Amino acid sequence: MIDLKQYEVWFVTGSQHLYGPKTLETVAEHSREIAAALGASKHLPVQIVFKSVLTTPDAIRELCLEANSSKNCIGLITWMHTFSPAKMWIAGLSLLKKPFAHLHTQYNQGIPWSEIDMDFMNLNQAAHGDREFGFIGSRMRLDRKVVVGHWKEDEVQAQLGVWARAASAWADWQGARLARFGDNMRDVAVTEGDKVEAQIKLGYSVYGYGVGDLVKVMNEATESDIQKMVQEYLDEYDVVPALLPGGEKHASLREGAKIEIGLRNFLKAGNFKAFTTTFEDLHGMAQLPGLAVQRLMRDGYGFGGEGDWKTSALVRAMKVMNAGMKGGVSFMEDYTYHLSASGDKVLGSHMLEICESIAVSKPKLEIHPLSIGGKADPVRLVFDANTGPAIGASMMDMGQRFRMVANVVDVIPTDEPLPKLPVARALWLPRPNLKVAAASWIYAGGAHHTSFSYSVTAEHLQDFADMAGIEFLLIDENTRVQEFKEKLRWNDLYYHLNKGL
Repeated sequence: MIDLKQYEVWFVTGSQHLYGPKTLETVAEHSREIAAALGASKHLPVQIVFKSVLTTPDAIRELCLEANSSKNCIGLITWMHTFSPAKMWIAGLSLLKKPFAHLHTQYNQGIPWSEIDMDFMNLNQAAHGDREFGFIGSRMRLDRKVVVGHWKEDEVQAQLGVWARAASAWADWQGARLARFGDNMRDVAVTEGDKVEAQIKLGYSVYGYGVGDLVKVMNEATESDIQKMVQEYLDEYDVVPALLPGGEKHASLREGAKIEIGLRNFLKAGNFKAFTTTFEDLHGMAQLPGLAVQRLMRDGYGFGGEGDWKTSALVRAMKVMNAGMKGGVSFMEDYTYHLSASGDKVLGSHMLEICESIAVSKPKLEIHPLSIGGKADPVRLVFDANTGPAIGASMMDMGQRFRMVANVVDVIPTDEPLPKLPVARALWLPRPNLKVAAASWIYAGGAHHTSFSYSVTAEHLQDFADMAGIEFLLIDENTRVQEFKEKLRWNDLYYHLNKGL
């Protein structure tokens, strides 16, 4: 399981020696109080660590180097309580490799009208101290999140919490290992990409394995291991009679258990955080991994079908962002449409691999023919997804850069039961509507695979994209096709020129 409490965000306050030791002591006292409040906030899932007030270029530089080398530090929250001349920050920020959020706040919430004097003014200078700091961030072309408001405000803490979750996902990507069983689905374009550039730019690496490597580990599963896994299935799901012990298809459930045991052991031994499979590369396997993939996603692994390593990495990142929140994250695919005068709808699904974390109720464990792939009928969990607002996001390699496109949707109940559809599924209304959303998605080159979530929001994804230097395009209730096309053209120009800025 994913534990975000292993991560630290350092609370860093800037000042200068001009104000004297008494003022600096008060600055430190206030900073400790703010850091403690943020650390206790329900919105921030990581540890908030107070760092000494920074007043010299050398101290700032050392702090940034310390942050870079700290395994647990995933970023900084910066605040200028007083005026902190920004030339002091150039050396440190030039070296800083971790993301940072700029909190534009002040210790006091209001002006003490009858008591305010110059001592108060000299101490509480964030209104212009943060502007000085903001200038150097912009002058140095540094991506960061700016959060404005009093530190006790729920909205301010929530925004910092979103940023901290994105920073956690970005930290998780650094040095992450992804396993790719088999290659890309043959002749498919969007699931391809430059793995070397991904490792340089995004921090994770993709390792390819023959299916035989996995089959070897699967075949090492003992009878005791298989029996234990089958019992987990019986305890956790509504299992159809044919798969129960003594049922005509029970051997298929045992095969599914052997696949899961093999996958788990392989991924654990290689310290992998995400993986891909493809139904075109199954030599030595009796059935396509369905149930195993669903359960591994539930436990935090990223997944992409048909060799889609970019989506598997994104699913993992959104699993990290989602840790501890309700709603779930799953691999997803826009599968088919319901075109109607009452509202065009999308039925999202996949052959097998939809994560049970998005299920509305206890899944059923069933077995059905797959119709493609030429293998035995695979076992899988079948369920309807939760209803409510959600988002689907996709990553593509555009040749010169990586692009993320996301669509905000509203998941609704199906119009009628789906008794013959043997897969997990979600039905949604895209915002603003299917015509605009689908046209914009296609203009952007969005993939047919997505990472789908009820808890991760556009703000999480925007913060994450900023940290990663990924182009981010959002399709929501405010999207207009012509404006979206114009944004694509401007973005092409920006990213072409950006390296020279």
